[in-house]
Amino acid sequence: MLNDKKISIIGTGNMGEALVSGLISSGSSSPENIICSDVRENKLETVNKKYGVLTTTNNLEAIKASEIVIYSVKPQIMASVLRETASGLDMSKLIISIAAGVPLAAIESCLGKDLRLIRVMPNICTFVKEGAAAIAAGKNALKDDIDLAMAIFDSVGKSIFIEENILMDAITGLSGSGPAYIFIIVDALADAGVKMGLSRRDSQFLAIQTVLGAAKLLMETKEHPGSLKDKVTSPGGTAIAGIHTLEKGGLRTTLIDAVEAATARSKELGKMMIKNFSNQKD
Repeated sequence: MLNDKKISIIGTGNMGEALVSGLISSGSSSPENIICSDVRENKLETVNKKYGVLTTTNNLEAIKASEIVIYSVKPQIMASVLRETASGLDMSKLIISIAAGVPLAAIESCLGKDLRLIRVMPNICTFVKEGAAAIAAGKNALKDDIDLAMAIFDSVGKSIFIEENILMDAITGLSGSGPAYIFIIVDALADAGVKMGLSRRDSQFLAIQTVLGAAKLLMETKEHPGSLKDKVTSPGGTAIAGIHTLEKGGLRTTLIDAVEAATARSKELGKMMIKNFSNQKD
């Protein structure tokens, strides 16, 4: 459904390039239908040579040439980029923001016009095409707009649609910040293997592969995590002894608290963004 759509990516950093790579390698879009903008000419030269996409340092030029506009810029410059490009935005274009922590209300406040807006919270795993993305829609977004956004982010992983925009903070706390929690868990497992006598290389490899395999098993079997856990824990065995120690250490509570804390922080940052965007507009 994206093959005939002109897509502009405003800000071609790591996430922007990951989207370019995913769209082209999945066959969802072709290079001639993608235009990337960035202030760094050397970055644009790199993506042009690597993927064959069109490039420009002029954000407004990129937007005027496209039907779908993806803002992939840092949240602290989002307001200035929106104001710079506002004249090129209207209801004929689908506007997608992946600026972390910037609510739709902040974008609407900054632009002050009716637009088909979509907000997406992807995560770092997008870089290896295993991203988890949540998609929320503004009041003017159509069902087809949501489908288009999901098609884009399904090219670099898997996406879900969230009907309540207020839940995007919880998404940020869970899947947005979640890779950081997993990295710590893997690092801790590797340390444990080293403590038990394994080499660092072997221990880290086994920890990573174990997490990867467990995630794939969950995804493919669609069984409840508790059910699969029960299959590993034989009576009086090693796994149940380890789980007992995890429960004593409060692993579940700690992870729940981490998601809760990250969600609360996301809400705080969102309120600050709405206030800052509104002030900058004034």
